[in-house]
Amino acid sequence: MKLISKIIATFFGVGYFPVAPGTLTSAIIVLLYKFFLHRLSWPFYLLLFFVLFAVGIVLSDIYSRVLKKEDPRTVVIDEAAGQLIAMFLLSPQWSICAASFLLFRIFDIAKPFPIKRVEKFPGGLGIMLDDVVAAIFTGIIINLFLLLT
Repeated sequence: MKLISKIIATFFGVGYFPVAPGTLTSAIIVLLYKFFLHRLSWPFYLLLFFVLFAVGIVLSDIYSRVLKKEDPRTVVIDEAAGQLIAMFLLSPQWSICAASFLLFRIFDIAKPFPIKRVEKFPGGLGIMLDDVVAAIFTGIIINLFLLLT
């Protein structure tokens, strides 16, 4: 189980990239969305997210305990799940993909209220939940912008 948690929690090793592994993970999800994932029906897309989120809670918790760290830098499954939900139902246009990526990274790094607070949940839930809240903020802002323009 340790090996499986390492593979999944690090998003198949992307978490070991030496520079900005979370940003790289988000970029990979954006590219997957741009070219493939936007074609999924919304129920299947949400199912994919919820499976990734649930698996991420369990496996990031296991792997963080193995490393003896609360939120290890190498654990990036949270960025994958967050970026995935930040892009939910968005058009795959480059400008929209880029906006989603940039806003999500800003919210995930800056952690304005209440993102910082949910990060304090214990274990894998805290690891995953702050990125999901950052993604929800991202989705709201992008959709409001698109609605108003």
